[in-house]
Amino acid sequence: MAETFFEPDGDRYVATELTRGPWDPKAQHAGPPAALLGREIERLGGGRIGGEDGPSAQVGRITYEVLRSVPIGPVSVEARVTRPGRRVEMIEGLLAGADGEELMRARGWRLRTEDVAFDPVARSAPPPGPDRGDPGEFFHTGYDVGYHTAMEYRFIEGAFMEPGPAVVWMRMGVPLLPGEEPTPLQRVLTAADSGNGVSAALDWRRYLFINVDLSVHLHRMPVGEWVCLDAITRPERNGVGMADTALYDTEGPIGRGLQTLLVGHREPA
Repeated sequence: MAETFFEPDGDRYVATELTRGPWDPKAQHAGPPAALLGREIERLGGGRIGGEDGPSAQVGRITYEVLRSVPIGPVSVEARVTRPGRRVEMIEGLLAGADGEELMRARGWRLRTEDVAFDPVARSAPPPGPDRGDPGEFFHTGYDVGYHTAMEYRFIEGAFMEPGPAVVWMRMGVPLLPGEEPTPLQRVLTAADSGNGVSAALDWRRYLFINVDLSVHLHRMPVGEWVCLDAITRPERNGVGMADTALYDTEGPIGRGLQTLLVGHREPA
């Protein structure tokens, strides 16, 4: 049994079966490859704006374009700074398959972090903690191992088998790579792509609601291992939808995730 989402293989990474998503047994859930790309991005310049001598930095926004389904197999990642700056820089990343085919692109902003003095701003309280939640029952996908078994879930409201909005705490049950403790950014990105799944508005056995992108805005990084998704999915009869997810840690809000959805009838197996 695999113990991580990916295994290093030279300058590539091989996805394990724990990356398997709900739509295709041969394809990854978008969360792990998004986190792998995020890892490459946050390592730029040693994690600092302008290089190792610059100020510390945080990803403020990152948007992923899912160009094709990501197969369970070898992938490569690369990242670069496309607009340098002393306080803000634009970054890009690319995840490609074994044949070099582009599978996922990322673009976003990194901002310098420093102490800024002002009176405390009121923030909303977090939902009840993961110790108050219910693990719930995952969709019956037909296979026993995948992303759904590598993540821990605690539902405060809603459930996988209960259509409608949901509030759920999520935690990585395995690391992204062997011997590495997941960073706060990696924890958020691994979970955030689940907004449309945990708040499914349609019966997944009859309908598809696949996201073609994921945009995550973060005003601070999470504290601790758990990330909470307060999500709602809005499908339309024109075959387009959106999932809107407020993101929390145990101390309060940390950001927001948005997904554009392709909605359609699921073809019989």
